[in-house]
Amino acid sequence: MRDQEPAPHRPADRPAGRLTTRETAELLGVKPETVYAYVSRGLLSSRREPGGRASTFESKEVEALARRNRREAAGSPGAGGDLSVRTRITLIERDRYYFRGVDATQLAARHSYEEVAEWLWTGRPAPGTTFTAPTATVDIARRAVGALSEHASPVDRLRVAAIAAAAEDPLRFDLSEASVLNTARVLIPTLVDALPPARHGHRDEGPLARRLWARLTGRPADEASLRVLDTALALLADHDLAASTLAVRVAASARAHAYAAVSAGLGVLEGPLHGAASGLAHRLLLDVLDQGTAVPVIADELRAGRRVPGLGHRLYTGEDPRARVLFDLLEQVPHAEPALLAARDVVATTARHTPLHANVDLALAVFTASHGMPATAGETIFAVARTAGWIAHALEEYGERPLRMRPSGHYVGPRPPQPLPE
Repeated sequence: MRDQEPAPHRPADRPAGRLTTRETAELLGVKPETVYAYVSRGLLSSRREPGGRASTFESKEVEALARRNRREAAGSPGAGGDLSVRTRITLIERDRYYFRGVDATQLAARHSYEEVAEWLWTGRPAPGTTFTAPTATVDIARRAVGALSEHASPVDRLRVAAIAAAAEDPLRFDLSEASVLNTARVLIPTLVDALPPARHGHRDEGPLARRLWARLTGRPADEASLRVLDTALALLADHDLAASTLAVRVAASARAHAYAAVSAGLGVLEGPLHGAASGLAHRLLLDVLDQGTAVPVIADELRAGRRVPGLGHRLYTGEDPRARVLFDLLEQVPHAEPALLAARDVVATTARHTPLHANVDLALAVFTASHGMPATAGETIFAVARTAGWIAHALEEYGERPLRMRPSGHYVGPRPPQPLPE
């Protein structure tokens, strides 16, 4: 295959070596909207000529991107085969993590969940932003969720709410950045408002954390506890290519709409090694509080051959930075002290045998156990929070070559031809 494409005819109103949006789209084999998605993600640069209204693109840069896309399509190393994904969203290194280059823990400490979500999506600050959903959309999602069994899990309810909202959105197949962002700003509050409230008389208004609080516990909210919840949502908004995020990108690579991509992430989240891990840590803390010491509880876990929940993280050699931020905030919540002490007892007791640090699941468990929330509350918080990151990754993937998330299978079964079964 040739590396050079024929040079397009150059209109007289732009300099040599520059391509129009239409020419760029033709050379890359994508829609014009995708060209602008490439620009927003730093894969292409554009400029507007003096006196002109349209953007132009450096032909050599476009040709280089076209060659790279062709190499990926041919399955060269570093394309889909090793599932290596270029992303500008989250970086994790040296026991810290960053959202678009900004320390995520500092961002979460100073900005609301909604503001952090907007930063993940656009890379632009959005002070004071709030998310609201049309009443009609929320009502439809509530009816669908209300039809589920009382034994449905929180993630079951969130998936059904997402599907119901999608079915009522005629623009869901519009994958332009503006349309997907509008979907995100409606979908997240719909997911929260569709969950059954834990107490009567709650009004769905104000910041997302306050509205979610009423779905997690019947206790009244105090400002210190609401701050913990809002910060937890912001901290959990993304964490690079976790299993659920990879599922979202696979769906987006096949050009599934944003609701379907989020639904794919929710499906993976139900695993006990991912979103449900905080529920295991919650039950562990309740056992420690009941026993008065972590020693017999940890012994029982190890005797049963189970790993102690809430400890260790494959990406951090030290303490999970998300846990550290939440523990610091929980120290300012007086009624969280018993659960905090129980968590420290778990860490200290386990350290006699292996030096594992607390992770965010243990911090979430302290929060949920301290406020009379069910063990599934941490999973709900995780799912709502991570929806923001999933949307960011879906947006990024829509700007890439379709169906690139297709690794090759290594067949190890019997070689054909084999006889037909009797």
